[in-house]
Amino acid sequence: MKIEIWSDVACPWCYIGKRRFETALAEFPHRDQVEVQWRSYQLDPTVPDHYDGTELDYLSKRKGLAPDQVTQMFDHVAAQAKGEGLNYRFDAVVVANSFTAHRLIHLAAAHGKQDAAKERLLSDHFEHGKDIGSREYLTSLGADLGLDSGEISELFTTDKYADDVRRDFAEARALGISGVPFFVIDRKYGLSGAQPAATFSMALEQAWQEAHPLVMVGSDRSGNVAGDAEACGPDGCPV
Repeated sequence: MKIEIWSDVACPWCYIGKRRFETALAEFPHRDQVEVQWRSYQLDPTVPDHYDGTELDYLSKRKGLAPDQVTQMFDHVAAQAKGEGLNYRFDAVVVANSFTAHRLIHLAAAHGKQDAAKERLLSDHFEHGKDIGSREYLTSLGADLGLDSGEISELFTTDKYADDVRRDFAEARALGISGVPFFVIDRKYGLSGAQPAATFSMALEQAWQEAHPLVMVGSDRSGNVAGDAEACGPDGCPV
């Protein structure tokens, strides 16, 4: 079973959704047969590489929201994050364009370290005030992940993986995705937002059962089973 997750590293609900999904996946009996792929998405592609202002300034000025409304939103999201064991610090968030960070995730994916890259970027952005648009930071993160220094440097000297990121954007549009996180299971089921872990569990089980239906031994094409043997039921057992 394959699960694709469209997400932006600058999206607070995406980290919360990641944790809730991971909680459900950890309890899923067939988790070892689930492939998870992170897909790129940008909530605001127009953000400069480095925005001169705080997250409060950005949402207030560029999104036209009242500062009090933004503060209330921060408090609500931080409380939800805390419930998942995350310590959001919106006062320390560095507003920056996430495009190169998405390219780093694609590079990490090529080396089997996509989830580790996604986790670090989300944590560093929302919990540790790191600049996800900074070459210095992204180079350091790549080194921590054990990626080749030459390949990391290519992210800043070439357009490598830029087309992959844009293809993710285009595919999101084709699927009608207009917000993240967005989870797609086997290109059949879609879940929008940071759903409760119980909802993810239900979706995983439903998708698995539909892909692996139980077939009764000896059944015909209509599902009828010839020669049922004795069995106990709600009304007791045959004598």
